[in-house]
Amino acid sequence: MITHAALAAAAAFSLTTGPVADWVKEHAVPLATIDPAAPLDDLAPLARMVGDAKVVGLGESTHGAREEALLKHRLLRYLVEKRGFRTIAWEEDWTTGQLVDRYVVTGKGDLDAVVKQMTTTWQAEEIRDVLRWLRAYNAEHADKVRFVGVEFYATRPAAYDAVIRHVAKAAPAELESVRAHLAEIRPPSDDVGKYLRELFESGRDMKPYIVHARAAYDVVKALPDSRAQALALHNARQIVSFFEYLDRGADTGYRDQQASRNLRWWQRFSGDKVAYWAASAHTANAPDLRLSLPPAPERRFASAGSHLRRWYGPRYLSIGFTFDHGTLKIGGKPVRIPRPPRTWADRPFGDAGISQFAVDLRVKTPPQLNRPTKMRGIANYDPKRPFDYYMYGGAITQWFDVIVHRQAVTPLRMLG
Repeated sequence: MITHAALAAAAAFSLTTGPVADWVKEHAVPLATIDPAAPLDDLAPLARMVGDAKVVGLGESTHGAREEALLKHRLLRYLVEKRGFRTIAWEEDWTTGQLVDRYVVTGKGDLDAVVKQMTTTWQAEEIRDVLRWLRAYNAEHADKVRFVGVEFYATRPAAYDAVIRHVAKAAPAELESVRAHLAEIRPPSDDVGKYLRELFESGRDMKPYIVHARAAYDVVKALPDSRAQALALHNARQIVSFFEYLDRGADTGYRDQQASRNLRWWQRFSGDKVAYWAASAHTANAPDLRLSLPPAPERRFASAGSHLRRWYGPRYLSIGFTFDHGTLKIGGKPVRIPRPPRTWADRPFGDAGISQFAVDLRVKTPPQLNRPTKMRGIANYDPKRPFDYYMYGGAITQWFDVIVHRQAVTPLRMLG
């Protein structure tokens, strides 16, 4: 008689013995722990994977998985402590990033208050721990690690102030004109979310705002080159991008194009090797990425990672973080997330049955991994339709050079 246990064993066997899962088990580098503070000895094999990369994308399949965040923290430590990376570029607004950077470089400010200035997605204990570690590292090293926001979607008054300060020093005759242009479009406070809502609800035409922003940008662009001018121009560029983004209906393709340009600008400006912390939809080398996020319409765009690959070639390393199953907090409530379907690209990583591991997809892979298919990408989620949320439009071996996988996840611990 076939027992229930025998049936369960047969099912488990079928999930872990496919050609892709076998390849994963053969090539996976098991990771000893998810503890960010643990010794990094188990990450030593990543030296070969990282190689001479100038920019490393750390892309997560969802913003809400605690274990993915902890693994990213460990890899961030490895890149900083063992590979000499000195900038953390983040899926965060440039002006907010300046507040975070001031804390991690100088220690000025209250850490919890700094984290609560970040985009809501990042207001979690695990992200706070990343910043605490960065501050502790910088306190002990002369060669500081910088924090840079590469987004522009919440450009604060600080960017306007930076432009005005530089013009006042470098071109006083232009100051009155620049002030007048920026006064017409400046957010009244750091509550840029409220400003955005007012702009949307009023249905205002963004074209006049763009004219004012570009007028200020053109003044700064015409000033003599210097590091101060470059920084002022970058601030002016974020103001322009903010209004152009709204004018384009918050187009994700525009957003990723500008984010990648901001990252490249900082990498050139600083000369640093850069780790890029963001969602996989941004970091993947995906020139024709499509996102299914119902009830919103499908999004189709060239990811920031595809621009970075075009500019840096193999010196842009794309690392994707995946998980097999677990619990996420969606809409403030815990929601069980099932395993991906068997046909999805990230399923074989769970089939391998290893708690957490890294695997290099540039090693000769089974043909199944080289075919375009779906993989998990969770922003919003409805448990009644669990398999309607995914990324597609390419093969996983195109999108990522390395996968870091975790079997089971739990929600981020959000700050109160």
